[in-house]
Order: sequence, then C-alpha cells, then structure tokens
Amino acid sequence: MKRFLALLAVGGIFLSVATGCATKGYVKDQVELLSEKDEGLTSEIKSVRSEMEEDIGKVWKEVEANQGDISTLKELAEKQKNSVEEAISRAGGERKLLYEVTMSDESVFFAYKKSELSKDAKMALDVFANVLLAEKNKDVLIEIQGHTDNIGSEDYNLELGGARGEAVRRYLHMEHKIPLHIMSVFSYGESTPLVPNTTEADRAKNRRVVLLVME
Repeated sequence: MKRFLALLAVGGIFLSVATGCATKGYVKDQVELLSEKDEGLTSEIKSVRSEMEEDIGKVWKEVEANQGDISTLKELAEKQKNSVEEAISRAGGERKLLYEVTMSDESVFFAYKKSELSKDAKMALDVFANVLLAEKNKDVLIEIQGHTDNIGSEDYNLELGGARGEAVRRYLHMEHKIPLHIMSVFSYGESTPLVPNTTEADRAKNRRVVLLVME
C-alpha cells in the first residue's frame, strides 16, 4: 500500500511538471523525499522477513522436539478413525440379528478381573462355533460385546471388557478358524448393566461377554 501511494505521489509530481505547476527544485526535493521513504520501506520489509524466518525456525525446532508426541497423536487419531468407521458400519448396515449367546461370570467363564478363558468358557465357545460352522453361512457378522460390573474405574472396566472380547475372538479364530474379518469386538465396560450392581450375584450377571450373530 505504501509503495502504491509512493507511485501515486510520483505520478502527481510528473503531472504537476507537465502542467507547469511545480519548479524543478520542488520536483527534486520531492523525489529525494520519496527515495528516503522507499529505503525505509525496504528496510522494514527486510526486518519483517527476518522475524518471519526466525519464527519459522522456532516452529520447526518445536516440531522436531515433539516428533514422538506427534507420532503418538497420529496413532491415536488413526485408532479414533477406525472406531468411527466401525461405528458407522454398525449403525448403517441393514443387518438382521439371527441369535445371541451370553457368557456371564455366573457360570465362571472368567476369573475375577481376568480376561483368560476358563475351561467352561472354551467349552461354550466350542458349541457356539460348531453351530455357526454347521450353518455354513459366509455372510454372517459376529459382534463380540464385553461388559463388566462397576468395581474399578471406568477406564479399567473398558479395557477389561475389551480384553475379554478379544480373548473370545482369538479363541474362535485359532481353534475354529473363524475368519477375523467377520468378528468385531466392542467394549461397553460398566455402562450397560443387566441389573443394578447391588450384590455380588448381581455383579456376576453384569460381568459378561455377548456374541451377536447377524446376517
């Protein structure tokens, strides 16, 4: 903008000369004044450029220093993206529920606050897999839901529910060759109890893994 005004001023000077309204001395003085202003403007531009380069250098140093954190954030963002895509798929798919199977701590399928499958749990999964494979339906999807009681923190219970669901998924794949891509695990943690967590018997009912078979 300053450069534009300077050019406009010079244009005005030449116009004045053309019309005989300015002396040669006046024109010389004005040109020298504009030259000084132009030098000042150039100096100001150099100063701003120097400050910008310095700021850019600081930003790059911060990026390099926090590269590990950035990688972690990228991983978290990718996990969130996958979770969102899974949720959209679950919500938008027109799937029909064929049947569901519930494995609860009432039958001691899992040890207290453990994710390892008990002998009874494995036997129940063997029956489930045999029924599933006998139908020979390749288009089914299996949603494995992990649920817990309210003992412990919400984060801990979310992790525990997920670990139990993953244990079921792994067993079905390793022992019965059920494809991984048709099984998904989702942990509800303590958020969806069957009954109030008032007694140990009630809490045992809430500690469960539910398998939903959909087509």
